[in-house]
This record gives sequence, structure tokens and C-alpha cells, in this order.
Amino acid sequence: MVRKLLITAAYLALGLGANTTAAQDLDGLLTGEMRGLVVHGTPVAASDLPFLADADTEATLADYAGQHVVLNFWATWCAPCREEMPSLQALQHQLGGDEFQVVTLATGRNPPQAIQRFFDEEGITDLPQYRDINQQIAREMGVFGLPITVILDPSGQEIARLRGDAHWDSPEAIAIIETLIDGGS
Repeated sequence: MVRKLLITAAYLALGLGANTTAAQDLDGLLTGEMRGLVVHGTPVAASDLPFLADADTEATLADYAGQHVVLNFWATWCAPCREEMPSLQALQHQLGGDEFQVVTLATGRNPPQAIQRFFDEEGITDLPQYRDINQQIAREMGVFGLPITVILDPSGQEIARLRGDAHWDSPEAIAIIETLIDGGS
């Protein structure tokens, strides 16, 4: 019985240590708005449910396999989302490419024309207008409140999460994402 408790304690200690490794890699970078970024020591499975890419096409997060993804859950009625969206576009302009993408997913009732109007008003031209109409993906991924931004690794696993809006084009955010892309996770 004592041996079993010691083994359990050892596994628990190893598990807790593993959970802090990724956070330690980024610890010095978690400043400013990025201070609230929660880095998971153990990656968490992301949803494999489909979302609407346009009126006739469905897509999934698996379509981004092999890339780091900043996945932003937002809505047209969300004031902090309006403030945050231009910085997500700036992040895409700065780092977007074969290894990294910003993916925006409007969750809930967000008609295509309202999304287009939102993007037009904010000058957003280079981010996807994906829709999670029934909030199935948001629910499955534990998104409560908006905006929520999730960072996915190239295998499609959630490795970090930030509740609330942020300036994703800030030096702190860029440094964190570059560290993750370069293998710091």
C-alpha cells in the first residue's frame, strides 16, 4: 500500500513538473496582456467538428494540420472582439505563412452579412470569416464568454489559451508565438 502511494505521488510530481515545463519556456515572455495566457503543460485535444467556411463549404481545424494556429472565438456583437480583431489581422500579416495562421471563428448567431459588415468597418481583409453557428465547437472546447483565443500546435492540440481581448501584434504576443513556432512548447 505504501509503495502504491509512493508510486502515485511520483507520477503526480512528474505530471505537475511536465505541466510547468512549457510555461517555464515562456515564463519571461508572459508580460503585459499576455500575462493572462494559460500555457498547458499537456496539450488538450481541439474539436474535430466542422464549421462553415462559406455558405456551401464546411471545414475543420484539421485542415490546418502542420501549422501553429491562433484560433480566435468571437462574435459581431462583442465590443472587445471589435477592438481585438485588427491586431489579429496584423499578427497574420507579420507571421502568417506555411507554419502559422490566424483563424477567426464567429460563434453563435452571426449572419454572413453581419460578419462582412464587421470586417468592413474594422478594415479586416485577410482573415477568414468562419462560422460556428450552433456554438458546438465553442462548447466542446470550453469557450464561455468572448473573445477567447486558443493556440493550437501543428498536431491540432490546444497548447495555450487567453480569455479576453489582447493586442496580438504586441511585442510580447509576437515573441510568444515565435517561441512556440520555433519549438519552445
